[in-house]
Amino acid sequence: MNICMAGACGRMGRRILELAVAADDINITGAFDMPKNAGASLTVGMESGKAYVISVGKDAHSEIVKSEVMIDFTQAGVCVDNVKIAASLGKPSVVGTTGLSEAQVAELRTCAKKVPVVYAPNMSVGVNLLFKLTSEVAAILGLDYNVEIVEVHHNQKKDSPSGTAVRLAERAAEALGLSYAQDTAHGREGLVGARPARQIGMHAVRGGDVVGEHTVSFIGQGERIELVHKAHNRDNFARGALVAARFAVKAGPGLYDMQDVLGLK
Repeated sequence: MNICMAGACGRMGRRILELAVAADDINITGAFDMPKNAGASLTVGMESGKAYVISVGKDAHSEIVKSEVMIDFTQAGVCVDNVKIAASLGKPSVVGTTGLSEAQVAELRTCAKKVPVVYAPNMSVGVNLLFKLTSEVAAILGLDYNVEIVEVHHNQKKDSPSGTAVRLAERAAEALGLSYAQDTAHGREGLVGARPARQIGMHAVRGGDVVGEHTVSFIGQGERIELVHKAHNRDNFARGALVAARFAVKAGPGLYDMQDVLGLK
C-alpha cells in the first residue's frame, strides 16, 4: 500500500510515518505539510532499524497523485481542501483531523460520493470501543443517570472540547434521545440552577503533556458508573490510522468511521 501523509511534520504525522516504515506492507510515496516546511527532510524508521529519509513535498496534488491513499492529520482549514484534491484524483482519504465544522463534514460527505473517506476524531481501537460502550450504557440507564464527560489533553491542543469528547457526547445524546447541539452544557459558571435531566455535561482540562484522557460518568442516585480511556502515547492513534488506510484502499465510495473499519457496528 502506497500512502501519502498530509501533515508529515506534525506529532501525529511523524508517528504514523515511523510506524509505516516498520510495516512490511506499506510504502511512503508522498508527504507534505505547510508551505514553509516544503523541502524539509524527515528521518524516520530509526526505531525499527529501517532509517529512511523523506523529503516533504511542496504541494498536496503532486504528493497525493503518487500514492494510493492519503492520511490527513492537519488543520480543519486545509483538511477539506486536501480531501477534495484526493477525491479529484480518485484517491481514498483517511481523516484524523479534528475541529471540523458541520459544513466541513458535509464537504467530506460530498467527496465520499466519489471515493472512500474514513473520518474519525480518534482512531484508537480502545477509544472506538468506548464509543460503542457509551451508546450501550446510555441506552440501558436512560435519563435517570446524568451523563458528564471530562477530557484532559496537553497544553498545546488547539481545539476544545476534543473531537473524541464530542463524539462521545453525540453517542450518548443519540441513545438518550437528546441533541448534542442543544442539550450539551460546556462547563458551568454562576447561578446555573438545578441540573436538567435532559442535559450532557462537557468539561475540558488542559495541562502539561497529557496525550489524552476521556471519562464518561453516568451518575445516578447512590451510585456512579464510569467509562475511562487513557492514552499512554500516540502510537495507538497512529496504528489505527494505518488500519483505516488498509480498509479505505479496498472499500467502495462512502463516508466511514472507525466503527466501520473495526467491525463494531
